[in-house]
Amino acid sequence: METRILIYAPTGQDAPLAARVLATAAIDSHVCATLRELAHELAQGAGAVLTVEEALAPGGLQLLREGVARQPDWSDLPIILLTRGGADSPVVRQAMTGLGNLSLMERPVRTLPLITALHAALRARNKQYQMREASRRKDEFLASLGHELRNPLAPIRTAVSLLTQLYPAAEPVARIRDMVERQVRLLTRLVDDLLDVARITSGKITLQRQTASLTALMNHVGELCQHAADAKHIEIAWQLPPHDLPLRVDYTRVVQICANILSNAVKFTPPGGHVAVRAGVDDGGLLVTIRDDGIGLDAETIPRIFQMFEQSKTVKGQFSSGLGIGLSLARQFAEMHGGTVDAYSEGPGKGTEFVIRLPVLDEGEDGRRDAAPPASPADANGQPLQVLVVDDNRDAADSLTALLELDGFDVRTAYDGLAAIAAVEQRAPDMIIMDLGMPGMDGYETARAIRQQAGAERILMLALTGWGQSDARRRTLEAGFDHHLVKPVELEQIVRLAGAR
Repeated sequence: METRILIYAPTGQDAPLAARVLATAAIDSHVCATLRELAHELAQGAGAVLTVEEALAPGGLQLLREGVARQPDWSDLPIILLTRGGADSPVVRQAMTGLGNLSLMERPVRTLPLITALHAALRARNKQYQMREASRRKDEFLASLGHELRNPLAPIRTAVSLLTQLYPAAEPVARIRDMVERQVRLLTRLVDDLLDVARITSGKITLQRQTASLTALMNHVGELCQHAADAKHIEIAWQLPPHDLPLRVDYTRVVQICANILSNAVKFTPPGGHVAVRAGVDDGGLLVTIRDDGIGLDAETIPRIFQMFEQSKTVKGQFSSGLGIGLSLARQFAEMHGGTVDAYSEGPGKGTEFVIRLPVLDEGEDGRRDAAPPASPADANGQPLQVLVVDDNRDAADSLTALLELDGFDVRTAYDGLAAIAAVEQRAPDMIIMDLGMPGMDGYETARAIRQQAGAERILMLALTGWGQSDARRRTLEAGFDHHLVKPVELEQIVRLAGAR
């Protein structure tokens, strides 16, 4: 369907004549008798549209305009319009400004020029399909890359937590631990940003709104950016409302918005500089401004900095570090919340101000959430909670097992799905932490088999995986897991879920 020519000429003999001409040239076509049929067939796919001037009014021009406006980024649908002889009509002039990839052919049209024009349109359309396929493969690659990078990050973070438990008072160990933890957090953020690019372009991101505190959100942003500021002796001044504000937001995404912009301000502010972060209520919404006294921006650069993979240059003309996607993600996440992100600068050397507006104030809530029960590694009888860790990556499984044992849990380990099922049959645990991407019997199949055992409904099952997409989360719930955790995970998150259960 994507290589056929849609013909819309509802009056006269143009449509059947054109179809016969195209058939002799082995070009597939479909004649649309009504606007409704044209709209339906456009949704199914087309290589190009062949229409006539008199078919554009009334309604035809508007329908084609709407179809052009709804196209994905890779698409530029060729439209060939057969016009009457003589001067251009108002309809043709409107079509030239509103239909994008439009070619005009004055009637009477000779057969050979028409076929040549359609062959050229189909070749151009085929190039667009190749771009679409390349984009799809890129998104799949980024998703797979994120999964593969998260697998080694998990045991590294767990090993860092083990160092904290084993040597709580050793200063040299603490310095190494803090350094590794910072680098793991940085790498995790880079991986998350890459995956978000793939999810946004494929339309797989949906907001997970919850009631959150502005103070908690800004504290989280500060934790992510303070070390980079300290390394450059940059002072971050925070100005928050005297009373906390309850927000209805996707907490993770709003943290990303503010942290990406704040880290960008720190990056482009010279050592010893200043950054001011202000948050408050403005016009019924949340207003956050981040102002630095850094290198600034010229007027031509400001529209480009929010483009994907755009790399700004420093005052010395050299490219900065980073992937060039943080500001683009910040703006797109803000727009998903119904808000905006804008940048202002008086010029090079005069600093930059970013203004974030989000209509996310939660007037109907007091901002308080029920706290989870205090986590404990023991049950009501004082016996250690029994945990089964399942992962074919032995480093990840063994390090997590050791960390949970230090925290007081009774832990067993299995390295494949069949061993996990046998371990549950032998002695059902209170909690199972299972990887999904195991060879042979994967985590989904293993979870379904375990849930079929008698008494397995009381087991708390956590999926621990490098896949964070919404379809992976849906599949884990369908397989019987209670929670979906993305690697690398904090021990506190596991303990908190155990305590809440």
